Amino acid sequence: MSSPLTHGLVTTDAVGRAFADERLLAAMHRFEAALARAEAAAGVIPDAAASSIAEVALATTDADIDTLRASLRANATVSIAVVEALVARVEQVKPDAARDVHWGATSQDVYDTALILCLRDAWASIENDHLRLIAALDALAVRHAGAVMLGRTLLQPAVPTTFGLKAAGWLGGVARGWRAWSEAFDRTQVIQFGGAAGTLASLGTHGPAVEQALADELGLDVPDAPWHAHRDRLAGFVAAAGVYVGTLGKIARDVSLLMQPEIAEVAEIGGGSSTMAHKRNPSKCVAVLACAHRMPGLVATMLATMTQEHERAVGGWQAEGATLVDAVQTSAAAVAAVTDVVESLTVDEARMRQNIDATRGTVFAERLTMRIAPELGRAAAVALVKTALQESARSGRSLAEVVAATPDLTATLTASDRAHLFDATSYLGSAETFRARLLTAAAVPGSRKH
Repeated sequence: MSSPLTHGLVTTDAVGRAFADERLLAAMHRFEAALARAEAAAGVIPDAAASSIAEVALATTDADIDTLRASLRANATVSIAVVEALVARVEQVKPDAARDVHWGATSQDVYDTALILCLRDAWASIENDHLRLIAALDALAVRHAGAVMLGRTLLQPAVPTTFGLKAAGWLGGVARGWRAWSEAFDRTQVIQFGGAAGTLASLGTHGPAVEQALADELGLDVPDAPWHAHRDRLAGFVAAAGVYVGTLGKIARDVSLLMQPEIAEVAEIGGGSSTMAHKRNPSKCVAVLACAHRMPGLVATMLATMTQEHERAVGGWQAEGATLVDAVQTSAAAVAAVTDVVESLTVDEARMRQNIDATRGTVFAERLTMRIAPELGRAAAVALVKTALQESARSGRSLAEVVAATPDLTATLTASDRAHLFDATSYLGSAETFRARLLTAAAVPGSRKH
């Protein structure tokens, strides 16, 4: 199922397919087949019945979507219609086995577990894009380790930094966000199986054995207990996704600002305009930022759905599925788009130096103040430097020229000071140390397979 055009920027084809109607229904049928086999293994239902149920469930590839939607709206869950349709199909093949379909389970069991299976499929695509992003950011931070550029605070020129450190900072945030999100994903990979009210009472003493066999069949873990009304795993997963996507948005924001023609230090491949042929719009950054703007609302909704009543929710659970899917698709779109940004990014190191030079040395005011303060005192040093900056702005001369013509300043400076005081490459502090530490901390030994 392709996404509607309105959602083109907030999903990807691969993740859209993972949650398509047919994939969700197939996952629900996988649950029913696995349940039948698990119950047969535990001696709850006959082997012949389990074989018939599994065969029919796994062979079912068509569905009346309109009927399912009508049932969903009437019963507040799609599971009832899916189970009823499966019972009818099994009855046609082996009437005696129909009574054993969905034995001991409840509608939330099949839907929650199916959603987890779809999430697992979606995760593989997201993880692939993340690994591409990590590699691209690492390469960027290495390639431009020594590219000196303006640091900018409150959108104004600050002191020099390096583009290598900036890219490494992006990398560090992405790596930290992914670790938290990946751990949250791992916690979601459990079956839901609790029966009517989370006790599996209808299975007598066989509950734990069926539960374990069902989990083994589906390749999922067994939770401590059914989680019908305990939604911390999924809420935590979406919250971690929100942090991760926010980090991706930070990258897109920086790139789009640096791509402005007035700055022109980097550029993504970009897109065009319908009327202005000269434009190169940061179109991939736009897509990432659209996703980053969307995520906080989805996170808030997931957190709001956690206040569920007793053993089964009235509205909270029902709001959760669509929100989870939207959050996963939005996250997938963000990481795919930002990876395209980083992989296509061109960096103009010469322009970075030109922008430093365009400040006429004023960005070295801090350095000058720190150098003369020990001799003159901090207050006097600040006052002298401010006066020098005002003269630079008034006259159009560089700060270095003004300093050279100000005896009160030159008297405290050595020949070495005058040679290096306004050299950006000698005022980078620990930038390289921080860049190297970020790269080391972000190193990924390999992807985990689920």
